[in-house]
Amino acid sequence: MSTSPAIPADWIQPQWPAPQGVRALFTTRAGGVSAAPFDSFNLGDHVQDDPEAVTRNRAVLASVAGMHPVFLQQVHGCDVLPLESTSADGQVADACFSTTRGVACTVMVADCLPVLFSHRSLPLVGAAHAGWRGLAGAEGVGVLERLLQAMDAALQRQHAGTPADWIAWLGPCIGQSAFEVGDEVREAFSMHHAGAAQYFGQGVRPGKWQADLAELARHRLQAMGVEVHGNDSSAAWCTFSQPQRFYSYRRASRTGRMAAAVWLSV
Repeated sequence: MSTSPAIPADWIQPQWPAPQGVRALFTTRAGGVSAAPFDSFNLGDHVQDDPEAVTRNRAVLASVAGMHPVFLQQVHGCDVLPLESTSADGQVADACFSTTRGVACTVMVADCLPVLFSHRSLPLVGAAHAGWRGLAGAEGVGVLERLLQAMDAALQRQHAGTPADWIAWLGPCIGQSAFEVGDEVREAFSMHHAGAAQYFGQGVRPGKWQADLAELARHRLQAMGVEVHGNDSSAAWCTFSQPQRFYSYRRASRTGRMAAAVWLSV
């Protein structure tokens, strides 16, 4: 009797108070077949890796997790896509949500922040790819706000009158000590959100700042009443500083992609 391979021990399984039936994970470099510099569990099909290796890695992800991951074409924007059993890979969006069991809301990252969502009691989950552009958005409304708006609307269509009660998990991303940005990035956040400036430390060079991406997201989410878990901005969550475990685009532009996924178990 054949059995599915186990989830690699190095992958991260979020510790958060999601309801029974909600599953989530974050992949690392471990467990795949890609050759250097994509070694070994690259899931990105746009980074010049061997397409056959990417296909095999994606098949492993689906097999070990017992779900169907839907991969988006991420463009650092704010568009949100509802996912169903027939949803195809490659649709342009930076966030997605689903009420369909077995369909995994999946985002790929290599320094940007992955944010996973679950309603506290009802079967609705979502995921967002939050680099600084998508997180800042326009006029103070970014990818996290857009995703929560879309999930709130879906909640009311299916469970009218039910209050929004979301929890979120922040995955690994580039740490503040490695994330140097310019004045324009700091202004994009602080212009519309009071208090955001505190998450930018003074850089070594004039006009440069060290941005805390995880705290910027936490600030946004908590302002919307979301309970936040995961990445606390400590060194253990930094993708840049751990080359053996995480891909990092800022560290090496020719690199692979990890995935964060959340789904309703079948």
